[in-house]
Amino acid sequence: MASRSGRPLTSASRGHAQDGGGGSVASRGSRVMAAPEEPCGCAERGREAAGLSRARRDPAAAAMSLCAEDLVSGENEEESNGINLMEFSDEILLHILSYVPCTDLVLNVRKTCRKLATLCLDKSLTHTVLLQKDYKVNKDKVKQLMRDIGKEIYQLNMAGCYWLPSSTTDHVTRCKNLVKLNLSGCRITSLRLSKMLSTLQHLRSLAIDVNPGFDASQLSSECKATLSRVSELKQTLYTPSYGVVPCCTSLEKLLLYFEILDRSREGFMLSGQLMVGESNVPHYQNLRVFYARLAPGYVNQEVVRLYLAVLSDRTPENLHAFLISAPGSFAETGATKNLLDSMARNVRLDALQLPKAWLNGSGLLQHLKFNNPFYFSFSRCTLSGGHLIQRVINGGKDLKSLTSLNLSGCVHCLAPESLFRRAEDDIDSSILESLVVSCCNLRHLNLSAAHHHSSESIGNHLCQLLSRLKHLLSLALPVCSITDVAVSMEKPPTQPNAVPQTFGKRTRVGVQTYPRNVADQECQKLESSVFWTLMRSLRFLETLEIIGSSFSSAMPRNEPAIRNSLPPCVRAQSVGDSEVAAISQLTYLQSLTLAQLPNIVTGSGLVSIGLQCQHLRTLSLANLGMMGKMVYMSALMDMLKHCKCLRDLRLEQPYFSAGSQFFQALSHCSSLQRLCIVSRSGTLQSDAVMSFMANCLEVIMCHMFMGESLTVCRNLQQSLVRSSELKP
Repeated sequence: MASRSGRPLTSASRGHAQDGGGGSVASRGSRVMAAPEEPCGCAERGREAAGLSRARRDPAAAAMSLCAEDLVSGENEEESNGINLMEFSDEILLHILSYVPCTDLVLNVRKTCRKLATLCLDKSLTHTVLLQKDYKVNKDKVKQLMRDIGKEIYQLNMAGCYWLPSSTTDHVTRCKNLVKLNLSGCRITSLRLSKMLSTLQHLRSLAIDVNPGFDASQLSSECKATLSRVSELKQTLYTPSYGVVPCCTSLEKLLLYFEILDRSREGFMLSGQLMVGESNVPHYQNLRVFYARLAPGYVNQEVVRLYLAVLSDRTPENLHAFLISAPGSFAETGATKNLLDSMARNVRLDALQLPKAWLNGSGLLQHLKFNNPFYFSFSRCTLSGGHLIQRVINGGKDLKSLTSLNLSGCVHCLAPESLFRRAEDDIDSSILESLVVSCCNLRHLNLSAAHHHSSESIGNHLCQLLSRLKHLLSLALPVCSITDVAVSMEKPPTQPNAVPQTFGKRTRVGVQTYPRNVADQECQKLESSVFWTLMRSLRFLETLEIIGSSFSSAMPRNEPAIRNSLPPCVRAQSVGDSEVAAISQLTYLQSLTLAQLPNIVTGSGLVSIGLQCQHLRTLSLANLGMMGKMVYMSALMDMLKHCKCLRDLRLEQPYFSAGSQFFQALSHCSSLQRLCIVSRSGTLQSDAVMSFMANCLEVIMCHMFMGESLTVCRNLQQSLVRSSELKP
C-alpha cells in the first residue's frame, strides 16, 4: 500500500516490495516476528523521576517548551504551579534532549534560546547522528544538518533511508572526522562512493549495498586508501561481486548479506561466477569475525563459496567468530571441508553457527576448540542431547561465558540419543538441567520448532528448570512445552476439524464474554501452573515467542509457503487464555509472538497483557483459536486501546475482518509505525483504512494480504497515494 507524502510505501519505494495478486504489496522480509528496535522513550524503565515523565512522553515538545516556560513570569508560575524545566541542571536537560532527533535539535530547538543553543551542540548530542527511521527528514534537512555540525559528527547512520535521493550522500563529505558510516539501504554508485570516501580519512567502519552496475575499477586511489584503513565492513550484495572487500586490507570484522536473485528483472538466469581476476583478492589475514547471511537461491550459495575459498587456503589465526546463516539445504564442498578442518586445527572460537548439512553426521564439534564461547547456533541440526552435553558444553563443565544459544528445530537436542526416539517422546530432564547449570548466564535461548514434552516427574518440568535462568532477556518455546503434564493428560485432545462444545447452538460466536478488568482475571489465574511460575521468575524478559511446533507461516521469509499447515501438537490443545494471561507478569516485555494456540476461546489474556505490559512495542499474533473463526477480535480491540508504545503489529489469521471498529481501536496505538495483516478469505473496509491512515500520522508501512479482489486493492492504494499528494 502507500502512505503519506515523504513516507512512500509503494512497491517502488520499498527495497524488496513486490505486488501480490488479491492483496496489497508487502516487503520481501515479512516474518512472524518483526525485528526489535531501539527502546521506546515513553517506556524506558529504571530511570523514572519526578518532573521528567512529561519530557519522556513527548521529548520534542518538552524541549521546544523549555524556553517558553522560562519566559513565564513568576506570578504566572505560582498560579499554574508548573515546573520550570530551564532551572534543571545541564545534565538533566541533556538527558531530555537526547530523546529528540538530531535534526530537530540542530534545525529547530537550537533556535529557541541561548541556553538551548549551547546545549543542542553539546558533543554528547552531535557525536552520533541517527537518521535511520527518521521519516520526516528530507534532502534539504540533511544538507543543512551537515553544514551546521558536519565536523562534529563521528558516527552517522543513514541505514534504510530509501526515500532520500542518492545525491543526498554527497553532503556526507562535510563530515571530515567521521569514524563510522552506515549507508545500508541507500542506493549509491561506484563514482559517488569513491568521491565520498576520498574525503573520509578517519573512517574505520562502513556499511554499504552493492547493486548491479557496481564497478570497483572506478574507485580512486584516495578512496582505496580510506578503505585500506577500514577494520569493520558490512556489505549487502544484490549482484555477484566482491564489492569493496578486496580494498579493505585491514579487515577485522566482515558482515556479508547475500540478497542476489536467481533471475534478473528480464527473466534471465544469473550466474554466481565473479569476474576473471577477482578470485583470491580478499584479505583476511587480520580477520576476527566472519558472518554471512544468505537469502534463498543457488546464486547466493555460489558466491559465498567464492568468499570462503580464500579462507580455506589460509585460516586467520585470530578468527574467533565464524557464523553462516543459510536457509534450506547448503551442501558441504571439498573447500568448505578443508576450511573447517583448518579451523579445528588452528583457531579457538567464541561464536559458531554453521548450515545444518555441515554439522549433521560429522564429528566436527568433537574437534573444534572453543575459548570463552558466547554464541552458539545449531538451528535445524540433528544434534542429540548426548552430543550437546559432551561436545558443546564439555560434559556439563562451566560455560558461564555463553550468553546466546539457538537450538531451534533441534528435535532431539534434549534427548540422550536420536536413533530410536520419536519427536513426541518425553525429554530427558537431566540434559536440560545440565545445560541450565552450566550456562547459568544465558540471556537468549531458542528452543522453538520442536516437541519438547516434559515427563510427569515432579520438579523436572521444562518450565521449572528454565526458571533458574534469571538473566534471560529473550526466550522462544514451542506451545506444547509450556503445558502442565497432568492437565494435558486429563483433557482429551480436540480434533483439528471438530467444533468444540463452546460453539454450540446456544452460544453466539463472536460475542463471547471475558473478564474486563484485572481483578476478575486474578480469580481465574492458575498460579500453581508451571508456566505461571516461569513467567513470575523471568520478570525482566524483553522478548518472548510461543509458537506451535508445527506452525508454518503463510508468508515465510526463508522457507516455502505451505497452504495447509500440520495440526497442532496434542499437548498444545490445553494451552489457552490462562497461559496467555500469565504473560502479563512480564512488566518489561517489549516483543511478543504467539502462534498456533488452538485453545484460545475469548482472548481474555490479551487484555491483561495490554494493561500490564506497557513497554510492548512489537506484537505478532498468528492462528489463535480454532481455524476458520476469529474468536478473539473483541479482546484484541480492547488490548490495542492500552498499547500506547506499540510500533509493530502483525496479524496472521484466516477470515479476519478489518473493519471500522478494528481500525478505531488500532488508532489508540499512537506510536504505531508498521502494520501487516495476512488473512486468507479476509475482508477489509477501504473507508476505514483511509480514515486510519489519515489519523495515525506515524504509520509508514501498511501491508494487507486479504481475500479482496485485485481491483479493490488497487483502488485503495491509488486513494492513499492521492491523499498523500494533497497533504502539504
